Amino acid sequence: MEKKTKILNDPVYGFVSIPYGILFDLVEHPYFQRLRNIKQVSLTHYVYPGALHTRFHHALGALHLMQQAVSSLRAKGVAISEEEAEAVMIAILLHDIGHGPFSHTLEHTLISVNHEALSLLFMERLNEAFRGRLSLAIEVFTGRYPKPYLHQLVSGQLDMDRLDYLNRDSYFTGVAEGVIGYDRIIKMLNVVDGRLVVEQKGIYSVERFLTSRRIMYWQVYLHKTVVAAEQMLRLTLRRARELAMRGQTPWAPPALEYFLNHSVGATEFHERRNELLDCFAALDDTDVSAAVKTWQRHPDALLSYLSYGLINRRLFRLEFSNDPFDPDYVAGIRQAIHDSSKLPAHAGDHLIIQGQETNSAYTLTKEEIMVCTKEGSVVPMSSISDFGIAPRSFTKYFLCYPKEVAS
Repeated sequence: MEKKTKILNDPVYGFVSIPYGILFDLVEHPYFQRLRNIKQVSLTHYVYPGALHTRFHHALGALHLMQQAVSSLRAKGVAISEEEAEAVMIAILLHDIGHGPFSHTLEHTLISVNHEALSLLFMERLNEAFRGRLSLAIEVFTGRYPKPYLHQLVSGQLDMDRLDYLNRDSYFTGVAEGVIGYDRIIKMLNVVDGRLVVEQKGIYSVERFLTSRRIMYWQVYLHKTVVAAEQMLRLTLRRARELAMRGQTPWAPPALEYFLNHSVGATEFHERRNELLDCFAALDDTDVSAAVKTWQRHPDALLSYLSYGLINRRLFRLEFSNDPFDPDYVAGIRQAIHDSSKLPAHAGDHLIIQGQETNSAYTLTKEEIMVCTKEGSVVPMSSISDFGIAPRSFTKYFLCYPKEVAS
């Protein structure tokens, strides 16, 4: 008897299965296999050494949770056809296929297109290769399919993407605060009037999920050392591009060299989709890592200084503040950089970085989580939670600069 599924051993969930057919064929495709070489949480391993898992792991984990969600909803009488089930599973499997090297870190640095837009372009290209088999998945992914809850399972405040990455990132970083009751949340999901809801008895599991998400952002994703490393990597690639624009392109693997020498945005991707997708698909973490390792000995003092710091973990100092930094304080640091004999000459404007990071555990930019009460009414979670769940953003300002002038 022919096997119907491929069984894999996942460190987070144990045995997971991939149905043979189009889902397995998509996993085997080079576009998807590329995700093996893109780290899920970028440079977080500089702080949490175990955080070396990849977008490949995450996509398979999200597919596993989607399988559970579809089974749970069907058991409650929600009508999901085989074609719809396949479509929503394809959509979650490919939701991150457009990520570039080091995930979010180099988004809008190497190319001026976000990963969601690239994921859609990859899906459209694959749809042609698979003769229209992804058409329904693309409708679900873009929210155009007339069953909104299918899109919410892929992209919403309780989607399978978030449930997997919180659980997985917690596992690989060892940060126990990120562990969530994903299985109970999935079992508490239901559909009312075509929209995804949570049954009231699952509200405490959702509150725990939102709290864990907020903690993971400040303790892991926005940890000051992680942010410093990511800012240094962006600065390094920007310097390499500056040199390229002067006709002094530093050595880089061909896939990276192309994007150093060419400014590519949404217009170019739509006009030359297939050519640029193939160029982008050839690019992953290994290209950037090899280039940065080589640039340590580059004659440009700024590029070599930044590259050496990244490779050897000589990272910038980063300060967080609840309020914007005093301009006089920033000017003093800039002057100290200018006066320091330990830093590249005339690099003051390059070596001080200001910005802000915002953490929204619960937001209104996506639809609110809706709760189905015991009486059968559907209400926003923020209106009935006794845990103080409310749409709110927390913003911190940061100042990043070399430790040589930290005193």
